[in-house]
Amino acid sequence: MGQHNLTMLTEFILAGVTRRPELQLPLFGVFFIIYMITVTGNLVLIILTKVDARLNTPMYFFIRHLAFIDLGNSTVICPKMLVNFIVDQNTISFYECATQLAFFLFFIISEFFILSAMAYDRYVAICNPLLYNVVISPRLCHVLVGVPYLYSTFQSLMFTTKIFTLTFCGSHIISHFYCDDVPLIPMLCSNAQEIQLLIIMFSAFNLISTMLVILVSYVLILITIFRMNSAEGRKKAFSTCGSHLTVVVVFYGCLLFMYLQPKSAHSFETDKMASVFYTLIIPMLNPLIYSLRNKEVKNAFHRFINNVCSL
Repeated sequence: MGQHNLTMLTEFILAGVTRRPELQLPLFGVFFIIYMITVTGNLVLIILTKVDARLNTPMYFFIRHLAFIDLGNSTVICPKMLVNFIVDQNTISFYECATQLAFFLFFIISEFFILSAMAYDRYVAICNPLLYNVVISPRLCHVLVGVPYLYSTFQSLMFTTKIFTLTFCGSHIISHFYCDDVPLIPMLCSNAQEIQLLIIMFSAFNLISTMLVILVSYVLILITIFRMNSAEGRKKAFSTCGSHLTVVVVFYGCLLFMYLQPKSAHSFETDKMASVFYTLIIPMLNPLIYSLRNKEVKNAFHRFINNVCSL
């Protein structure tokens, strides 16, 4: 029976964000605007940090990779989700679903480690400013970005192949607006305890290890800031951390809200809301946080516009 179902199952149906027809069009408009802002904001950050010589520093190197991850994350999910609002029944093929899951896992896991690398970068900048250029060398920057990318690739391929080489049976409706491991696992015929255990172990490791790096970095940063004599020095130190801290609080706050809910309050609806937040809202907010609070980025943007206009 399971084998028979496997040969038949060539596509899934995505339930989408809402089942209420009157909300489909307004939500399409809202998410289309969100996606356009996300693409524009992140592309502008990537271009500015690449072409402006004054932004060729480790901090902006990490910001560029965060923008790439945010752009990737929302692009993996949002265009397909927008289609969902227009068509009656949004189908996604078996291989399309596997691809979406693999890329989603790759980008979301990478974000954890890029944010912790950025916290370490801020720690060295504030606590050891004289050694900053020696410690945060271009080589270390590439390691701090390259290793997470490799680790995320390994994890996303492992989970995707484990899930999609098993047999699906029963309903082929995914109660979500994209292919995520959480709604896919209950749809498997075979005992999926091993995968569930692996997902819990790796998710806990990703969350706790990166949070520890961020917490330790910020505790040491705060100690250093409070020891500073000048108010100006304190203000400057806070301003260099402000944007990153805002991004971290929003990202981890959202994930912790999702993971730490009591089982009774846990539902796919609240998961969906949290997912909307960290796959669509956060990638839109991040470039805004980094550009609106940042004088260097604003100046780089003005220089870029002036150069384009003078051509």
